Order: sequence, then structure tokens, then C-alpha cells
Amino acid sequence: MPVSDMKAMVLDRCAPIETRPLKLRTLANPEIKNRNDLFIEIEACGVCRSNLHMIEGDWKDRGSPSVLPVVPGHEVVGVVKKAGAGARRIKQGDRVGIQPLFSSCLKCGYCKSGKEHLCDDAEITGESVQGGYAEFIVASEDFVTPIPDSIDSPHAAPLFCPGITAYKAVKASEPAKGRSVGIFGVGGVGHLAVQLAKMEGSRVVAISRAKKHLDLAKKLGADNAVAYQDSPDQFVKQLKKEEGLLDSAIVFAPSENAIDAAIKSVKKGGLVVVGVVGNIPNFSAFDEKTVRGTVIGSRQDMADLVKVASESSLKVVIETHRLAEANEVLARLKNSEVEARAVLVP
Repeated sequence: MPVSDMKAMVLDRCAPIETRPLKLRTLANPEIKNRNDLFIEIEACGVCRSNLHMIEGDWKDRGSPSVLPVVPGHEVVGVVKKAGAGARRIKQGDRVGIQPLFSSCLKCGYCKSGKEHLCDDAEITGESVQGGYAEFIVASEDFVTPIPDSIDSPHAAPLFCPGITAYKAVKASEPAKGRSVGIFGVGGVGHLAVQLAKMEGSRVVAISRAKKHLDLAKKLGADNAVAYQDSPDQFVKQLKKEEGLLDSAIVFAPSENAIDAAIKSVKKGGLVVVGVVGNIPNFSAFDEKTVRGTVIGSRQDMADLVKVASESSLKVVIETHRLAEANEVLARLKNSEVEARAVLVP
């Protein structure tokens, strides 16, 4: 007989991570309610900085979390233990991943045009519905992505948030051979963006405050790595000296100064992709620069990324921890002590 309950890390109220707000609880297993639902045993769940922002209450004004108590976690990989009677694409025993896009209406203009991640009625894994800091989860087969045997679960999990975020942002930066792209922030997302941009033939310049992140970027193929200075103007001066102005830039560092520096670091007519929450402090229309936002990706984007990962040498740098260690892992992430991506393994 299958177990009827599970362990999960639960957030009852938003609070600083140092106060250990996530509590290890025993909860009833989630149940299949719809014909195409899947009951999934979780094998790995990545730990995202946006989890930290939600847990500490930084995003209350954005309605996140929209339910409490909540089980965080939105980059989930597991094995299907039971499939609803209406499931056709996914079967028992399949290994699948769940990204932040848990579901959408499938009826609006965004959904019908393949941009369901922009749906106004989208549900977000681990924010508006229960997430992956747990042993089991139920999800619709319409919104899961099969994972090939060539990628193990701990390395697959980060594909479902930092991976799709990096993939979408790199595509938005219009990469091409002979074009340079600066990647501001080389952590869980940035270390994947460095590699994906190199696959497109771009000259990649990694930008970070931390030497260990700059060293990681070089190890993963960055053509140059420039230390970020506190002053955007000071940084751009150093960039011009070492590299020259860039054709495009992608911002993953959650800082208005980083966004400002990125805009100043690209040539006139250049392109800046912003993949974080943050305001644009300075912008001059007369330089004809373009600032473009990007967020996660569609179901097709997710499938395309998994295919790229399975057929390439894309290296997902991880460290693994037990589910009960989630508070400590998030505290290390807050203090920039995680090299790239931390993954919880129940």
C-alpha cells in the first residue's frame, strides 16, 4: 500500500530566513482531482532566489505568496507513480519536470499564441499552488515536461527555472556569431546563460562581484570576465578598457545599479534583456537602445531547452542537500555562498 502522507517544508508566514520560517511537517498526500492529473514522487527540487524573496516577504506587494501556508519550490523533477484516467501523453513510471508555470487557462490570446507563461490566470508552482519542497506533488500532464535518461534528476531540476530563464533571456538577446553579450550575474541562472550564449556563437563577457563566480564563468567558456564595480560609471569605464562596449547585455543580478550598468555597457542601438525584478533608473531614447523584459518560458520553450541539454555538453553546476536543510540552504544563498545552484533531495 502506498503511504498516505508526506514530509514537506511549509511556510506559515513570511519572515527572515535566519528565523527558520520553513517548518518540516507531515501533510496528507496531494490527490488526483482531474482526469489528466499525475501523482508524482519528487526526486529533486532546485532552490531559487525568488523562493527566498517570497519567504522573506519581499514580494508581498506583488501578491506572492498568494496562499498561506504554502510549500515553496518551483523547479521540480520526479517520477509519475499514478496517472489519471484521462492522461494520454504521460504514463506511470515516466520522469517529468515542473517549471514555475504550473498551469494556465489555455483559452486566452496568450495561451493560444504559445505564450501561456504570460496568461493572466497562470498558476505559479510553490506560490499560488503547493510546490516542490516536499516528497510528492500532483500536476497536470499538460504542464509537465518529460526528461530523458541522459540527465539525472538533481541536474535536471535547475533546468526548470534557472535553465528556462537563461534560455529565454539568451534568445531574447539576439545572439549570433560576431556579437558580444554581457551577462550580469553568474549564479544559478547566469552560469547556464554563459554556456547557452556560447552555443549560439556569441562572444560572452561575464560580469560579477565575486571572484569565484568569475572563475566559474571562465571555466564554463566565457571569453572574458570583468569584476563589477559599485559605481555603474566606474564599471563601464573598466569594461571599455578591457573589452569595449557590448552589442547586448542580460541582467540576472537583482540590482538597479546592475540594470543601469548594463544599459550603459551596450553600444548605441544595443539591446538589454532584464530577467529580474527591478526598476530602470536611467534611460536615454537618443541612444536608440532597446530594453526588453523576459520571464520563464512557454511549454515549448521548456521542451526545447531539455532537448538542448540532453544533446549538448551543457553543464549544470549543483550542490545537493536534504529537504530538511532548506532554511540553511536559503540562508547560504542569501549570503552568496552557493556557487551556482542548490538542489533539495527528499
